[in-house]
Amino acid sequence: MRTESTAPVIVVTGTGTDVGKTVATAALAVGFREQGLRVAVVKPCQTGVGPDEDADLAEVRRLAGDVQTHELVRLPEPLAPDTAARHAGIGIPPVPVLASQVAQVSRRGDVDLVLVEGAGGLLVRLDLAGGTLADLALCVQELGLRVGVVVVAAAGLGTLNHSALTAEALQLRGLDCLGFVIGSWPEHPDLAMRLNLEDLPEVTGAPLLGRIPAGAGSWDAQTFQDRAGAWLPIF
Repeated sequence: MRTESTAPVIVVTGTGTDVGKTVATAALAVGFREQGLRVAVVKPCQTGVGPDEDADLAEVRRLAGDVQTHELVRLPEPLAPDTAARHAGIGIPPVPVLASQVAQVSRRGDVDLVLVEGAGGLLVRLDLAGGTLADLALCVQELGLRVGVVVVAAAGLGTLNHSALTAEALQLRGLDCLGFVIGSWPEHPDLAMRLNLEDLPEVTGAPLLGRIPAGAGSWDAQTFQDRAGAWLPIF
C-alpha cells in the first residue's frame, strides 16, 4: 500500500462516542500486520486522562502488539478536545499542524500504513478554530497523502441514521469512505441488529467490513491477535 515516499493513511472515526473505535483500530492494526505491513497508530487528540495515565494508544499496544503509536495532544477532561482545552485554559495546535504531524509519521521510512484514531465522531472539533476530524483528513489529503476513512458504528437501533449522516458528511467533503465496522457485536443480536447488517451498506453506500465481538477489548493480547484477523477482512 505504500507509495514511493509516503504511507497511506486510514482515519478511524465513529458514529458517536463509545462505539468501539479503539478496539477496531487495534483489530485493523492486527489485520494489516498479518499482511506484512508495518503499522503506526496516531491519536491526534486524547481527552479524559491525566499526564501519567494509560489512554487509548496504550490499549491499542496491549491488544495489537507490535505497532508504533503517536499521541499528539492530551487533555485531562473527558470532553470534546476544543471544549476540554477551553475548560483547562490552554491552547492546542490547529488542525493543519496536527495534519502535518500525521504526514511526518507517514513519511517515516519504517512505516507502511498509518491509522489515525479520532475522538468521538467525524465532526467533533479538534481545535479552537472549529477544525474537525473531517478537516484533518482533508488537510492530510491536501499534503499529498492517500487517505481513506473507516467508520465504526453501533449495532442496534438508531445506527442506520447515525451511519447515513456520517457517510453523507464524508461524501459532501470528497472523502473516501472505505467502509463501516460494527464495533461491538453481541453473542445474541436482536432483530434490529440482524437487519442492520443488511441495511447498513444500502443506507451508507459503503461496504460493511465486519463485526467485532462484544467484550473483545477485555481479552488477553494473544487471544485478541489470534482472532482479530478474521473479523475485518482487510481490503
